Parts: sequence; structure tokens; C-alpha cells
Amino acid sequence: MKRTFLVLIVAISAILALSACGTKTQEDVIKDLNQKLGDLKGYKAHAKMTLQMGNEPQTYNIDVWHNQPDYYRVNLKNAQRDQSQMILRNKDGVYVLTPALNKSFKFQSDWPENSSQAYLYESLVKDIIQDKNAKFSVKDNYYVFETKTRYQNSKMLPTQEIKLNKRNLAPVSVKVMDTDHNPLVTVEFSKVEFNASFDKDAFDTNKNMTGAQLEVPVDASVNGKEFKVQYPTADIGNVSLIEQKDIDTGTGKRIVLTYGGDKSFTLVEEKAKVVSTAMVSTEASGKIVDLGFTIGAMTDASVRWTYNGVDYMLASKDLSADEMMKVARSVQGNMVK
Repeated sequence: MKRTFLVLIVAISAILALSACGTKTQEDVIKDLNQKLGDLKGYKAHAKMTLQMGNEPQTYNIDVWHNQPDYYRVNLKNAQRDQSQMILRNKDGVYVLTPALNKSFKFQSDWPENSSQAYLYESLVKDIIQDKNAKFSVKDNYYVFETKTRYQNSKMLPTQEIKLNKRNLAPVSVKVMDTDHNPLVTVEFSKVEFNASFDKDAFDTNKNMTGAQLEVPVDASVNGKEFKVQYPTADIGNVSLIEQKDIDTGTGKRIVLTYGGDKSFTLVEEKAKVVSTAMVSTEASGKIVDLGFTIGAMTDASVRWTYNGVDYMLASKDLSADEMMKVARSVQGNMVK
């Protein structure tokens, strides 16, 4: 009887020990992520990104390629509109391609370093590792982290929830939240292939522009077309529209919106011009910024971007970088005056 009891005790202890070994702590998972990142040679990922920043949600399909040490290809395609943009980083620099306009802008940039990117795996891992106060939980087959973000406009989007697959630590979903914990950006990964292989010219600028234009052809018909004026809807205090000028440029119209009050800024809108000759990369002034719905270029006093065939330029000596990002993001909504 005693022997049977002892055998039972040993068996129960062994089961409890095995169970304890199977439960990983936050420190264990972070250690595994560090090793995963160190061993990772590259990956391919497909995801859907949804923005809740306008009157209606905007959905984008995203394809990500990353090859060590620092080659990137991020293709963002609007699911509702026939348009796309691509961010490329190769041996020559960082490029933003707009296939429908046959335009390429080259940035002197360290993108994607030093800023959160909700659709880049190594960026998410870095956010987890660097936030010493990150919250951790285990839900079903997932590890869930809540961390601070490293966005340029981190005051607007301060936190994010990152869900990882327990089996292989692949990203499952990311929710980037505002100060009230409402998710404004959601990324859902449908496929992740670690240590993927790439062709020699997979990150070549010209090849990728040509390939992208097979899906979104150059649309020369946009030249000279009229466009609807978009008005920012961001709340940055006692600020209102005090003047609107419609300027005839000879090839179309340019709209200049002047806002004043507690702070002042100017928003210029003009139909984008399609490049009809062979693509030539233009040097972009400022640093690359992710507005969510498009990629822009920001300086100390301005931010420029192209969206839905329209060029925008927001300039202000009063707005902070966070406020400029907030105003710029709000222009993409469906508010038309």
C-alpha cells in the first residue's frame, strides 16, 4: 500500500513538473524572441490593415518582404480603390513608389529603424523587448503583449496589443490604440513564411515598379481632372478655416486652405501629375513618415503626401510634429465641404 502511494506521489510530481516546464514566463518568451530575431534570415508576410481614422474604415492589403541585413519591400494596396504604394529599401537607399503615377521618391532615411511599424515583424519584436513595462498574458494558443509604441506621433497612438502564435512566435495580429484604448489601426496576418528565399533582383527598384504597374497601371487620364476638396477634421483646439483660394495653374486648379485661431496652418491641394516618360527617382526632402493610408515626407515645418491622385502639402510654424501628423491623417476622411 505504501509503495503504491509513493508511486502515485512520484507520478503526480512528474506531471506537475512537466506542466510547469510547459508554461513559459514573459522572460522566457522574450528570450525566445531575441533568439528568433537573431536566427532570422528574412521572411515574407501577408496581412490586412484596417484604419479607423476617417468616417468609414479604410482597408489595405499588405505584402511584406524582408531579407537580411536591411532589404525591405512593403506593398500597400487599398482594397476599395485601385491604387497602391510600395516602400523599398535596397543597397541604393529607401524609395517610395506610386505605380499609378509612375513616380518614385528616394529618401535619405534609416527607415524602418527607430520607429514602430505594425506590419514589420522585427519592429514588433523590438517594441516588446524595449518596453520593460510591457504587459504579458497567455490566451489559448497565443502570447499577448501590450507595449508602448515608438511612432513619430506616439502621443496619438501610444500603445499597441501584439498577439503572437505560441508555436512559432509568428505575428497573428496587432492593434494600435489611442489614448482611450480604442484600436485605430488593426493589422491581421494571414500568412508568415520565415527564412524565405528571394530572387537576386527581388528588391530592384525598376523591376518592382514594372511589376506593380501590371496590377495598378499608369493612369494618365488623371492629368487635368477635377478633384473634390478635402478638409481636415482633426481637433487641435480653437482653429478654423479663414480663407480658401482657388488658383488656376494653367494645367488645373490648386486649392490653398488657410486656418487660423490658437494655431495656424496652410493646406495646399493639387491634382497629381502622372509622369509620362520613363520613371526617374526624385530626391524627397524630409524624412519618411507613415500616415497609415499613405506614405509622406516630413520636415520641421511641413508634411507632403499623395493620396487618391491628389498631392497635399501641409505647412505650419505653430503645429508640433504630432499635431501635423494628426491633421494630415484627418484629411483622408470622407468629410467634403
